[in-house]
Amino acid sequence: MEQNSQIKILESQIRECFGRVAWTHKTQEKCADILLSRNRTIKVTQIVLSAITTTGIMITIVGDQKWVGILTAIISTTLLALNTYLKNYDLGQIAQKHADCASNLWNIRETYLSLLTDIKAGIIDVEKITQKRDELQVELHNIYQGAPRSINGAYDKASKALKSNEELTFSDDEIDLFLPNDLKKSTRA
Repeated sequence: MEQNSQIKILESQIRECFGRVAWTHKTQEKCADILLSRNRTIKVTQIVLSAITTTGIMITIVGDQKWVGILTAIISTTLLALNTYLKNYDLGQIAQKHADCASNLWNIRETYLSLLTDIKAGIIDVEKITQKRDELQVELHNIYQGAPRSINGAYDKASKALKSNEELTFSDDEIDLFLPNDLKKSTRA
């Protein structure tokens, strides 16, 4: 098989790998976002329930309204159940694991992009392409082994981010905003 045909086949495989990594990276980011949001909501709920319980206890001590004591007991029991459920789950820590995984995947994604760039520029041969591909596969396997499982809703959010919001794409004008004048496309002939 001739080298150009081999490079075309390898490029096709590497593009597929790039796409999968980009998708997984965004899914892990969205998992972290979802869990951080849940964690904030739960923490605020715990504070509110604690405040209501404390207020109810104070009212019960000072006054003689039995219904306040009953309501306080119910709210206190709800808070106890919530705290008991959460004692085994540190959503902040799990969110951080998703964020760490996303960060590691970002590096792999960018390395795949660089490899695709080298292939398109014709500055890399078949042997170096396969060597780099195999190295990336080993790195990716190690990342996936330690990756936390994705949660419901993260795939939908990742899909929206990548397809509708185009979070991984930029127009030439958007890129030019970040570059010095000598590197902008608009100043080139």
